[in-house]
Amino acid sequence: MKKVILVALVVLTTASVSFAQKMGYVDTDYILGKIPEYKAAQTEIDKTSVDWQKEIEAKYGEIDKLYKIYQAESVLLTDDMRKKRENEIINKEKEVKELQKARFGVDGELFKKRMELVKPIQDKVYSAVKQVAEKAGLAFIFDKAGQVALLYSNSKYDKSEDVITFMGYNKK
Repeated sequence: MKKVILVALVVLTTASVSFAQKMGYVDTDYILGKIPEYKAAQTEIDKTSVDWQKEIEAKYGEIDKLYKIYQAESVLLTDDMRKKRENEIINKEKEVKELQKARFGVDGELFKKRMELVKPIQDKVYSAVKQVAEKAGLAFIFDKAGQVALLYSNSKYDKSEDVITFMGYNKK
């Protein structure tokens, strides 16, 4: 009986080892922090962002001055002159908001500048992660910076098609 339990234990241990995939992780924030080109790109992006923010704040300051002048003089203005000044202030506000959106919006100039400067560096890092993973025989590499994300996976472990087939959606 002891031999059967011992053999079963050896078989289970061997089976679990043979199914184990090697995994690793990296910290991309740490890696990027060690790359001088990334630091320079971040500095340039930060400087540009600050400059653009100052420009927008100055334009809002001009609008505020116009509004204060309008408030002080509104009692002396005719209805047409009042509407003209109001429209001028409203149009200037729209212009500044459009400029702000163009600079800082989802697909704005800052986003494009970040992509232009940072994306090539990130691509180098991801390429290096892949090479390190393949050289070390790792099946998966996770990124622990921010939210945990899968950076690399060996395609032989992709079970997507198996799941689709299992669910019955792979009927041709």
